[in-house]
Amino acid sequence: MLSCDICGETVTSEPDMKAHLLIVHMENEIICPFCKLSGVNYDEMCFHIETAHFEQNTLERNFERINTVQYGTSDNKKDNTLQCGTEVNSSIHSGCASNPKNSAQSLSKDSTLKHEAFYSENLTESRKFLTSREKQSGLTRIKGSIYETTYSPPECPFCGKIEEHSEDVETHVKTKHANLLDIPLEDCDQPLYDCPMCGLICTNYHILQEHVDLHLEENSFQQDVDRVQCSGDLQLAQQLQQEEDRKRSEESRQEIEEFQKLQRQYGLDNSGGYKQQQLRNMEIEVNRGRMPPSEFHRRKADMMESLAIGIDDGKTKTSGIIEALHRYYQNAATDVRRVWLSSVVDHFHSSLGDKSWGCGYRNFQMLLSSLLQNDAYNDCLKGMSIPCIPKIQSMIEDAWKEGFDPQGASQLNNRLQGTKAWIGACEIYILLTSLRVKCHIVDFHKSTGPLGTHPCLFEWILNYYSSEAEGSPKVVCTSKPPIYLQHQGHSRTVIGIEEKKNRTLCLLIFDPGCPSREMQKLLKQDIEASSLKQLRKSMGNLKHKQYQIVAVEGALSPEEKVARRQASQVFTAEKIP
Repeated sequence: MLSCDICGETVTSEPDMKAHLLIVHMENEIICPFCKLSGVNYDEMCFHIETAHFEQNTLERNFERINTVQYGTSDNKKDNTLQCGTEVNSSIHSGCASNPKNSAQSLSKDSTLKHEAFYSENLTESRKFLTSREKQSGLTRIKGSIYETTYSPPECPFCGKIEEHSEDVETHVKTKHANLLDIPLEDCDQPLYDCPMCGLICTNYHILQEHVDLHLEENSFQQDVDRVQCSGDLQLAQQLQQEEDRKRSEESRQEIEEFQKLQRQYGLDNSGGYKQQQLRNMEIEVNRGRMPPSEFHRRKADMMESLAIGIDDGKTKTSGIIEALHRYYQNAATDVRRVWLSSVVDHFHSSLGDKSWGCGYRNFQMLLSSLLQNDAYNDCLKGMSIPCIPKIQSMIEDAWKEGFDPQGASQLNNRLQGTKAWIGACEIYILLTSLRVKCHIVDFHKSTGPLGTHPCLFEWILNYYSSEAEGSPKVVCTSKPPIYLQHQGHSRTVIGIEEKKNRTLCLLIFDPGCPSREMQKLLKQDIEASSLKQLRKSMGNLKHKQYQIVAVEGALSPEEKVARRQASQVFTAEKIP
């Protein structure tokens, strides 16, 4: 049986004694062992005991505590002495057990220092008393002999070990059960070991070693965590950088592809011009069996001759359509109230050499074919023939060299020959102006009707062709040249306009994408109304966002040509609306 040194309660084993000390004496609130003061914290209680009960704490209570260890075998006297011993130990254990975690783990350096100061002070007083007691050894021996004959041998209150003398029991308790009493072993010969990392005092070297190993493992774990975190941050940074590089590379690749696409679209990819495309497409036709080799060589010879003299070979031209339309409207077209036709004009369609990019050049050939048949332009176009496409490219380059439209020239690298570069309204304008043909550009830059239609465009063309009074004939063949019509990606030629009986307008348009076999259907004696479908374009058929037209107005004098060349340095177009 084990007896509690504080309250006298008996238990059967050392673990039960430890549990009893923890529950009963360490977790209760702090109470002064001398005056029962409570409700204060540990520091305040220590201050109270040291100031209010100094004498009792150092002398009387230590003496009673020692007597309790020596003569605690009698039941009656044990109760009395244990009460006194309990008060002292309670003052010690209550103070250090008010916070069990700090007491058990000894991790708080400040708390450890406070405990050591308190314990050392009490033990110093105890040592003084023990020294005085040794001087009275005679009395002690007498008491020992009396109690040894009256009481049983002294017994350890924790483990029940019996010693011959009370001093042995005291030494045993201090050495073997110091952790239960929580008293530093300053009087013992057992060495103390300080932790070099946190200052914890250990009585066993192996325990200190294990404790230090825990510190090292904790530091190693923290270093591993820091290393993993650093490695993770580095990997994240590398991943973000790689993602950024990949994104930039993808954007750069897309830009290059878009630029190359635009170059191919506008014929600036250095893949050759009219001649190279004509030969390449004829070779494809031969390989597919659509053209015999003899035909290939004949067409090649004709093309080389045409390019040499700079005149179109006329194989894509269809003439006489304006006359055929005049007959048709005179004899048929009962749904048409009135129609205005331009002066005579020939239709030119794209060939194997300019397919998909030559519409602007073919429209210029149509416009020029009308001007060449109009006496008003004989002076400025004297001796000209319909040029081939490479010749037209050369003529535009000559206009650039004269100083026309330097901004447009720079956009096309001042070079058209040997390329498949597209041309638009600006190039048609400077080419006609360089030939002393008076013209101007009108820009219909936005829709002016419902559903994206352009009624202003139709009204402008109607005003251009119509100058007759209300009583004029149904079919009016004007002397006005056709109109060059440009929109995004394509251009066509307006050769007239018709007014339906319901007052709606419909343009008559030559499209260079329409082949000769379709245009020749219009030359028949009895033209079918369905054949005109490819010419007629209502408002609902022209719904591009923007349109530009080049309208011819007459001839220019040399002085006017110079003035227009200077004006083309800052190119502007008339905008409607």
